Amino acid sequence: MTKLPSRLHHTAYVTKDLEATRAFYEDVIGLPLTATWCEKDFLFGKDRTYCHCFFGIGDGGALAFFQFADPEDQALFGPDIPETPFIHLALNVDKETQQELEARIVKAGIQPPNTYILEHGYCRSVYVVDPNGMTVEFTCDDARAEGGDEYRRSIAHAELKRWLAGDHTTNNDFRHEEAA
Repeated sequence: MTKLPSRLHHTAYVTKDLEATRAFYEDVIGLPLTATWCEKDFLFGKDRTYCHCFFGIGDGGALAFFQFADPEDQALFGPDIPETPFIHLALNVDKETQQELEARIVKAGIQPPNTYILEHGYCRSVYVVDPNGMTVEFTCDDARAEGGDEYRRSIAHAELKRWLAGDHTTNNDFRHEEAA
């Protein structure tokens, strides 16, 4: 078996406003600013000057954001994030942390549709839209779901094949149990 990566080192995005991004992730969400790299590199045919900020998460990984000094570079490398909740970043939290985040989001005055909660059954998720238009999900797994992880792995390929063949029957028994 191939050895898997040990953790996410960082995931990177481009922001139009590093200070608004810093205020959101550090002041509202509580992720500490762990590094700010001010850099100039010869990339893709010319010198590019940018600032690269990292916000730490609990496993040692980070969320990173770039902002370019040159407006042309900013436009080239910083396309708008699509306004869809289906392109999002999901971070795992425990119940206490999720409740704290909900309170911080409310205190910051963020209102629906820029924040909402979904009960997936196998997890509960708090969603919030950051200053860049990116949806960030804070998910807390339901304790009942952990016991089925091995089973889900064992049927994952068959379930994908079934769905792609046109059988779109739901297989989320957790959600239906809770809805009943």
